[in-house]
Amino acid sequence: MRFLRRKDAESVAEPETGEDAVVEDGPRKSHTPAKGRPTPKRRDAEQRRRGPVAPPPRTTREAMRRARGDKAERKELAAKRREIRTKQRERMMAGDEQYLMPRDRGPVKAYIRDLVDSRRNLLGLFMPLAVLIFVALLVPDPRVQSLTTLACLLMLVAMVFEGVLSGMRITKLVREKFPKEPIRGLSVGWYAFIRASQIRKLRVPKPRVRPGDKI
Repeated sequence: MRFLRRKDAESVAEPETGEDAVVEDGPRKSHTPAKGRPTPKRRDAEQRRRGPVAPPPRTTREAMRRARGDKAERKELAAKRREIRTKQRERMMAGDEQYLMPRDRGPVKAYIRDLVDSRRNLLGLFMPLAVLIFVALLVPDPRVQSLTTLACLLMLVAMVFEGVLSGMRITKLVREKFPKEPIRGLSVGWYAFIRASQIRKLRVPKPRVRPGDKI
């Protein structure tokens, strides 16, 4: 009788142990706690980084006072920008390497400009000649138009011929002055041609020498 009771007790206890094993060995679900607040939008985050936003004006007078303040601030910023641009323009016209265009930087380009500025040439009349051609086309007399066109054509041929000779001369002088620099004749000649074709007062940077000075 005791043996049977012990066996029955063990058989009854075995299912409970099995259930406990199944419960313990079962898969556990992961749980992510909620943040408690929605994800902020990008616009709101940028506004927080910039700082607090001023509250809206409560009266019309306050709104007008803010508008005058914003207008004065804009004028001040515009004045500062104009001052900076004016300073940059002055330094560029003076030949400061820091403010020059990349094509105008370097001792070689400065030497070419001095060679061009030290002489008077026909290429300096290129822009006035273009204006003369435009005015001649407005004249209704065909004889005036034909004579003006012929004269301008001859001037253009003379300018091109002078530009070629001047480019060859300047290239030779530059190579003698800077023997270790890689000098390309076409590049030097074109740079000198563009410089010489501009009106002297409009050249950038301003000429450092006068016509007739020795370089």
